[in-house]
Amino acid sequence: MKTAYVFPGQGAQFEGMGKDLYESNADVRRIFDQADEILGFELSKIMFEGSAEDLKQTKVTQPALFVHSLAKFYNANVQGMDGVAGHSLGEFSALVAAGCLDFEAGLRLVYARAMAMQRCCESLPGTMAAVLGLPDAEVENICATVTSDVVVPANYNCPGQLVISGSLAGVEAASEKLKAAGAKRVLLLPVGGAFHSPLMQAAQEELGAAISATTFSTPSCPVYQNITAKGETDPEQIKMHLLAQLTGPVKWTQSIQSMVVDGIQVFVESGGTGKVLGGLIKKIAPESETQSL
Repeated sequence: MKTAYVFPGQGAQFEGMGKDLYESNADVRRIFDQADEILGFELSKIMFEGSAEDLKQTKVTQPALFVHSLAKFYNANVQGMDGVAGHSLGEFSALVAAGCLDFEAGLRLVYARAMAMQRCCESLPGTMAAVLGLPDAEVENICATVTSDVVVPANYNCPGQLVISGSLAGVEAASEKLKAAGAKRVLLLPVGGAFHSPLMQAAQEELGAAISATTFSTPSCPVYQNITAKGETDPEQIKMHLLAQLTGPVKWTQSIQSMVVDGIQVFVESGGTGKVLGGLIKKIAPESETQSL
């Protein structure tokens, strides 16, 4: 059976993440030590001993999840894959797993992305909200009617669950309209910025310079990228799509559907709690098999 490995994004972190791996596998321990050295601070200590609040900071969350996802992946000694994908930040983990980026280059890009996004959040406040129980097309149409402020579909997580992103006023206006249209719930998310929206333009420009200066290799298997939901193997295309992801939507529903069409039957989640993506995949493709490392 064709198997794909999938990697989670922000929200999948937890207190003590990676401590068991660090203590049980000397090869994996080197990854945590290397990460601390590359970043110039003790990320591993925050992962192992930090509070939930410590782990929620974007500049910590993103590298922590990246390191944890790959520690899990390397610990499993995976041999051969038919595809990889990552949700938002997880796309960087997927690229390293597929050999498109080496670990150090991937971590440096993740940290550059986290810092750029943090600065963007501070200078241009925004927010996000999860919309439950409406068709994607209806959410898209309602967002388009809010013309006075920025609000766009940001994360197509699974059928009936779409996250919107934008300015505080834009998300509030859209939320009222979505409730009136019959959404079961519209939940504001505890984030400090409008991720995957045009408000991340400054962060995108900052990350663009870092991506341009980084070497990308041909991956060992197709990487199903958030912005296109298609399998990609061309390094230049991968770079372009990875950058576009900062201001564009995460097409997770469409990515899983594309993988199923391409014959993927088993999805293995690597990183975080190990339960975030599997639950979404079961709603997108109920006939598929989900596992976690």
